[in-house]
Amino acid sequence: MPLVDSKKMLTDARAGGYAVGAFNAENMEMVKAIIAAAEELKAPVMIQTTPSTIKYGNSATYAAIVKAEAQKASVPVALHLDHGSSYELAVECVENGYTSIMIDGSKLPFEENIAVSKKVVEYCHGKNLPVEAELGRVGGKEDDVTDDMDTHTDVGEAVEFVEKTGVDFLAVAIGTAHGFYVGTPVLDKQRLSEIAAKVSIPLVLHGASGISDSDVADCVSRGISKVNFATELRVAYTDAGKALLKEKPETFDPKALGKVGMEAVKQLVMGRMKVCGCDGKA
Repeated sequence: MPLVDSKKMLTDARAGGYAVGAFNAENMEMVKAIIAAAEELKAPVMIQTTPSTIKYGNSATYAAIVKAEAQKASVPVALHLDHGSSYELAVECVENGYTSIMIDGSKLPFEENIAVSKKVVEYCHGKNLPVEAELGRVGGKEDDVTDDMDTHTDVGEAVEFVEKTGVDFLAVAIGTAHGFYVGTPVLDKQRLSEIAAKVSIPLVLHGASGISDSDVADCVSRGISKVNFATELRVAYTDAGKALLKEKPETFDPKALGKVGMEAVKQLVMGRMKVCGCDGKA
């Protein structure tokens, strides 16, 4: 089917008490694997690219790949800009066919975050597309996005932020981190519950790679409607290629590497979809 926006799938997830898995893709093979997993489990799915991934390829190329693969699918697929770094990048992605946008002003002062998020909301809503924003800081490193701080989202600020910006989804900081964790993450789940009780829009959990299945499921039960996975997909894809080359060092065909990478990513995505509870929800 054609690409869809993410508003209905996340609104349905919030009402149904499950979360939609949002998976970062770096190439055609990862896109195919993510959609194959969604097809097998009959799950709605969001495919995401970060600014650095777009810099490596470009937004038009990724949009064309995802659009082509989604056309062959029977489940809803949304293409999402993850950690959008500017108003200009948001506009570029919309113009090239993205159906869901995140603007990340979380490193800015509160009022500046509101201003840039509101500007993106006004543009995207004019195109009937939803917007995700972030409040508080998710620590760690993802691509070229690095933050050594881990400032949890303030409940009162979350309410004010949503009211003033009109965003459709809110990414909250409760102790997760991008990239690899050093030690065991400690999540402020009570804070998540308090935000969910005060804010009426779907909430998003970033930095879920490396979080236990039980913690992800608990966060979903407390109000998370979208869960982001990135680092562990990259690890699964590259580890599969390394294993093939170790077993068969004479391998030279990139397609052989792509096939084992796709299967590894597909299996990982299916497992995460089941944890989110979105299997069978398409």
